[in-house]
Amino acid sequence: MVSGEVTVVNESGLHLRPAGVLTQTCIKYKSNIYLFNGDRKIVAKSVLNVMAAGVQQGAHLRVECDGPDEAEALQAVIDAISSGLGEGTEYSSQDRVF
Repeated sequence: MVSGEVTVVNESGLHLRPAGVLTQTCIKYKSNIYLFNGDRKIVAKSVLNVMAAGVQQGAHLRVECDGPDEAEALQAVIDAISSGLGEGTEYSSQDRVF
């Protein structure tokens, strides 16, 4: 088992779209992958579990992977979360036109 920590950078947290991207990243690996947000344990291969956790921007998550490809899975999950899960973080809400 390996673990690491990462901070959620997404402005809206892990809502449906980034939760889906995260889940798609996780299911590529055979290892079990869990996120820990405080005392809450989240099964990272389930989009419903990730969304239901209500993870907000700035949350510090512990990522835990256990299995045959755990090191690769851990790095992929940490990289995905820290890069914004495809949402891009280069703009703040003040820069957007509604």
